[in-house]
Amino acid sequence: MVRYCGRDFSPEELQTIARILSQDPHRTRASLSRLICEALDWRKPDGGLKEMSCRVALLRMASDGLLTLPPPRRLPQKCRPLPITAATDPQVPITAQAGALDDLRLEVVTHPDQSALWREYIQRYHYLGYSPLPGAQLRYMALSGGQVLALLGFGAAAWKTAPRDRFIGWNDRQRQERLPLIVNNARFLILPWVSSKNLASKLLAMVAKRLPQDWTTRYGYRPVLLETFVESPRFRGTCYKAANWIYVGQTKGRGKLDVHNTASLPKKAIWLYPLTPAFRQTLCAP
Repeated sequence: MVRYCGRDFSPEELQTIARILSQDPHRTRASLSRLICEALDWRKPDGGLKEMSCRVALLRMASDGLLTLPPPRRLPQKCRPLPITAATDPQVPITAQAGALDDLRLEVVTHPDQSALWREYIQRYHYLGYSPLPGAQLRYMALSGGQVLALLGFGAAAWKTAPRDRFIGWNDRQRQERLPLIVNNARFLILPWVSSKNLASKLLAMVAKRLPQDWTTRYGYRPVLLETFVESPRFRGTCYKAANWIYVGQTKGRGKLDVHNTASLPKKAIWLYPLTPAFRQTLCAP
């Protein structure tokens, strides 16, 4: 039995994967991931195929020498250069307090043009740059008077992190089964020409009220907890504290792929926000 992307693969399942890979050497990696998900009945909580997790698992299996993948047809998205255009050039500075901003609202990113603009803003102005969000995801733009002020991105939760898991109180099986009920705030960017008092905490409060229904509409289930990781000492997490998020501890700076405990990455503060008072009962129910 081997484990990849939170799933155990039996020897029989590895044989099934090898058989599918050998059937047609001209299949794309995308079509292979769909076929493998169907064969293994690997699905998301909403019943859809876990294609992205499958692709990552296949890449890691290939890296470990368990199988050979066909060559990619194109560069992975994260390897393609993102063009920077005038659409994300700095705008007129905004200094009004959050409460005085005209028609402050959140919009879910759905249209391809919105998606491209969201990626470009993040690539240009976020210190981590742009990379695809893992798993199920939602992206938002915060606007006022038709102008973009901030961007937020939410994706799959971290597989395992001790301070969070102690705070919840669940066991390994409960975590494996119910991890999709936690959503990670992977990106939060207020654009550099926006200096609006209390805007960050206000947006966090707005998105916490809106996201559960947006997530349910898109994926068919309702998350119960938000998490985020704030790099220390670059940031203090002040806006999360002001928005009533709960600090539960710090990462060890090893990263999710460091199985040998040798990586040295920036440590991050872990903040959580319950979306329902009964989040523990939901996550830890028998």
